[in-house]
Amino acid sequence: MRALTEQDIRGSFINCSKGEAKRLNVPRDLDGRPWQDLDFLGWGDPGAPDRSYLVVERQDRLVGVALRFQPAQRGFLHRSMCSLCLTTHPRGGVALMTARKSGPAGREGNSVGAYMCTDLACSLYLRGLKVPETGARFEESLTLEEQIDRTRSNLFAFIDKL
Repeated sequence: MRALTEQDIRGSFINCSKGEAKRLNVPRDLDGRPWQDLDFLGWGDPGAPDRSYLVVERQDRLVGVALRFQPAQRGFLHRSMCSLCLTTHPRGGVALMTARKSGPAGREGNSVGAYMCTDLACSLYLRGLKVPETGARFEESLTLEEQIDRTRSNLFAFIDKL
């Protein structure tokens, strides 16, 4: 992914108003992000712990999505799996992320959800640059490029529903 600016990020959101996009907390460490290892930029809002955001480049266009999340309510020993990167995490590492639909459907309160890594670090888990706390990545026969393509396809399928 190419390095993004605050202006790039704020102008990319498809499921919130321009005013909401202007007020959301953009990461302060954009210069320090490992852009060459990111398939999408994802971050949590420190001012609103139930909100997260992601921005992905798709067909030479940036697409930003505002998310709300609920931690997965599972048993103490139960692991949950991210539907994007297929990384398993212990309790609290995966959350149901919901995004308000864009347009009239979103204004009526309709949303779409998927289970995702709570920290939205799927790209780093795929590459082995971040290891889930007592969770795991399944050993796969797919190449890294194929796993990246699958993760992006899963993300695009989620975005297409918006």
